[in-house]
Amino acid sequence: MTVIKHKEQRIGIFIDAQNLYHSAKNLYKSKVNFKQIMEDAVVGRALIRAIAYVITTESAEESSFFDALVKLGIETKTKDLQIFFGGAKKADWDVGLAVDAITMAPKLDTVIIASGDGDFIPLVEYLQMNEGCQVEVIAFGKSSSSRLIEKADDFIDLCSDPKKYLIGYGGTKNIKRSKPKLKRSK
Repeated sequence: MTVIKHKEQRIGIFIDAQNLYHSAKNLYKSKVNFKQIMEDAVVGRALIRAIAYVITTESAEESSFFDALVKLGIETKTKDLQIFFGGAKKADWDVGLAVDAITMAPKLDTVIIASGDGDFIPLVEYLQMNEGCQVEVIAFGKSSSSRLIEKADDFIDLCSDPKKYLIGYGGTKNIKRSKPKLKRSK
């Protein structure tokens, strides 16, 4: 299938922030460059809405991250981290993201899912077959469901250019370099 992208195309971006965060951390020990992801997802089209689904912790240390997303024009929907008896933790926005995408689909030509989670395969199929939406996925290919990639109309692999899609990746920003010691001849 040929993917069509034009300036009048109405798009919505639904960002599974936890999926991208953990993929970047586990694959590259880095943080995600959401500004670049937004630019490459939108590519001159009419952005109707962008929503990041995020988790809050008791420490609230992520508030500056949430502020940065809002400055990029990304609405944030938050949910508290659930901690169960025995220490198990759960942070899941899959159903919320899916419901929002289905609810907004009639106002969109293209739905962009920023996640490699295979749980979104039924959502992709529903949006394509029942809503007539083009569905694009943007995620780290190395940690994405191959079936999700296959079902999507288009896939942008963030692993294709880690320096572009990660903050501080490449070993130059965080490495402290010392000057070489020169031996003097007598």
